[in-house]
Amino acid sequence: MQNPLIHSVSQPETHESYRQQKFAMTLSLLIGFLMLAGKTYAYAITGSAAILSDAAESVVHVFAVSFAAFSLWFSMRPADQSHPYGHDKISFFSAGMEGTMIVLAAFYIIYESILKWIEGIPVQNLGTGTILVAAAGAINGGLGGYLVWQGKRNRSLILVANGKHVLTDSWTSAGVVFGLLLVLWTGWKPFDPIIAIAAALNILWSGGKLIRQSVGGLMDEADPVLELQLRSILDIETGKRGLGYHELKYRQSGTSVWMEFHLLFPKGSLLADAHWKATEIESVLKAGLPMTTYITTHLETREDHDEVHAKLNGSTH
Repeated sequence: MQNPLIHSVSQPETHESYRQQKFAMTLSLLIGFLMLAGKTYAYAITGSAAILSDAAESVVHVFAVSFAAFSLWFSMRPADQSHPYGHDKISFFSAGMEGTMIVLAAFYIIYESILKWIEGIPVQNLGTGTILVAAAGAINGGLGGYLVWQGKRNRSLILVANGKHVLTDSWTSAGVVFGLLLVLWTGWKPFDPIIAIAAALNILWSGGKLIRQSVGGLMDEADPVLELQLRSILDIETGKRGLGYHELKYRQSGTSVWMEFHLLFPKGSLLADAHWKATEIESVLKAGLPMTTYITTHLETREDHDEVHAKLNGSTH
């Protein structure tokens, strides 16, 4: 006996969440273009490899946010016949795409920095360049924090990934500013490509983590924290009602969780009572989780469920 109970989010709540996410993404894209223009100008007047590393990451950011904006729109499309579980999982593709672009930018920065170190291209106007990069880093720091906050608030992996990228960009800018100050204070120009390479290694690590997160999501990797939370609620609620459970499974789709489990009832339980208790447990689970949750429960009798499963599987115990 299957008792699928689908949790639905109200239209006003869904619309408001999408509006907030869309605004955050648009803001990220506009500021991304502004930062790219400022850093490109700073590189043009200085010839600094460190500033080039910062500008290259801004190029990646603009492309990545453009794809993320599309992903956000696509993820909000309702389920249909071709995608019965909805379109949320595109958020994992978005995070993977952004991570890949970050990694490619890091390798480009390392290549250009080594080349400039070898060729000894002179740097100039470092004072102006340093001020521009510092201002860009401060703006990105505020933007990144806002994006991560909105992403966690709306359970949006797309926004969280974008926000972490922007924060990485901010830390890169801070490192670049430090390197430029060292050049200004000491007059030793190799500090410039050295800091650029260090910044590239930092964003390489950040991009790798995003790719790892993307692969984990697409492969339905288990989340120990979420599983502990689910089992804690189930243990309490089934214990209150003298029930048992097993076969707990769950998967995350970016902004929601799909879960299923078997509830074990005493033999002879009335169907209406069993259905009501299952519905109560499902309601508590949905109320206890911070994301949209879809639940399917399977009702079984405790005394003979092993025997029934054995027969269905064509085996004996």
